[in-house]
Amino acid sequence: MTPEEPPRFRVHPSPIGDILIVTTADGIVTLHPFDGPLRTEIERVALQLRAVPVPDEGTDASSRSSRRTRVAADSVFDVAIAQLDEYFEGERRGFELPLDWRLVRGFTRAALEAVCDISYGETASYGEVAVMAGTARAARAVGTACATTPFSIVVPVHRVVRADGSLGEYGGRPDLKRFLIELEQGPGIPPAPSGADATEAEAAADASSGADATDADASSGADATDADASSRAEATGAAAPAAPVGAKPAAGV
Repeated sequence: MTPEEPPRFRVHPSPIGDILIVTTADGIVTLHPFDGPLRTEIERVALQLRAVPVPDEGTDASSRSSRRTRVAADSVFDVAIAQLDEYFEGERRGFELPLDWRLVRGFTRAALEAVCDISYGETASYGEVAVMAGTARAARAVGTACATTPFSIVVPVHRVVRADGSLGEYGGRPDLKRFLIELEQGPGIPPAPSGADATEAEAAADASSGADATDADASSGADATDADASSRAEATGAAAPAAPVGAKPAAGV
């Protein structure tokens, strides 16, 4: 990305609402559903990138000097949109897209890369992902990584659940998490414990204020709250662990 070529964005409709896709010369820098004003989302991304994304309008003869870059960006957008549509139609189980990880630092990247190893239709607990990422005691940091990820769906943080198998939050929108899990597994996901949603919603608001995703003790993010509860449950044996990565869903799920 150069000063002459700012990040570009498109908004793509989907069964879970509009999805914002922002690209740089290095690939997709953020992809996530949103339900608020587009302007607010663009301003938030602009603060993170220190550059204002502009609408993608394709290539034209008036910008021949940057035509090659725009053609590449158009290709990334087109491929991403095609793969998202295939996923929601049940025809795709994984994504093959160039990701620009510049907004992800430290352990957060290790956690999100571990999340990418959770297969379609399967789930893993926060503690299991921490082990996969190489830091067994970092379940809470995994929750923070899931709460603050710039990549939804294509990095399947919706597959990370509590130790008891219940879903928990998803950036303040647990209904989207349930939709994605049921798209992959079918219905039958355990409900959250009574009173949990209010606590997680408050934590989600903290995450949106810019908490550090690398701090295992951070209080931001609804998923961080889930991870803390998940970690305690695994330690005490109070709840049965979620299905390990690689296990096939139980019949009827």
